[in-house]
Amino acid sequence: MENLYNPGGIALETIAKKFYEGMFLVDSGLAADDWNKIEEVLEKVLKKAQAEIVSFRKWDERKLAYSINRKLRGTYILVYFKAPGEKIQQIEHDLQLSEQIMRHLILNAEDIPSQYIQKETPVQIAEKTIQSREEEKKKEAAEPKAEKQTQETEKEPQKAEEAQNSTEKSEPEEGNQDQNDNKQTETETRET
Repeated sequence: MENLYNPGGIALETIAKKFYEGMFLVDSGLAADDWNKIEEVLEKVLKKAQAEIVSFRKWDERKLAYSINRKLRGTYILVYFKAPGEKIQQIEHDLQLSEQIMRHLILNAEDIPSQYIQKETPVQIAEKTIQSREEEKKKEAAEPKAEKQTQETEKEPQKAEEAQNSTEKSEPEEGNQDQNDNKQTETETRET
C-alpha cells in the first residue's frame, strides 16, 4: 500500500530544526590557555547531534558565586544553534560527561529577534573600550611637538603680563615714596 504522505514510498527524512541558545561555563584558566580546545569540544558535541551553529562567542569572564570543581572564576560562552528537538537530551548528556564544561544551560530561542543575537557581549564592550583608550593615548603621544610649543608660547605672554603686574604692585608710587622719606627724616630729627 502506498503512503499518501509519501507517494512512491521514498524515504523522506525531514528533521525540523529548532533554534536554541546555549550558555556554557568553562574554567577561565583553561579558556585562557587553550581557547581552541574549548571551541573544538563544544563544536564536536553540537555537530554530533546534527546541530548547526549560528553564533559562537565568548560572553564574559566572572567570579563564581561558589566554587565549582575548586574553581573560583569561570568563562561563559554563548552559542546560538539550530538542532532537532529530540537531540537536545543527547547534547546535554555529552556536556555532562565533558571534563572541560563545568555547567551548561540550553534554552529554546525561537522567539529571540535576530538583532539580539548580534548584540555585543560584555567582553566585546570591554575590548572596544580598551582599544579606544589605547588609540587616544597613541593620538596624544603622536601629537606634533609644534602644537605643544605653540601652546607654550601662548602661555608666555600671559606669564609676562602677570610678572609685570606683580612688579608694579611691589614698587611704591612716587608720591608715596616722598611721604616715606619725609617720615624717615622726621623720626631721625626727633631722635637727635
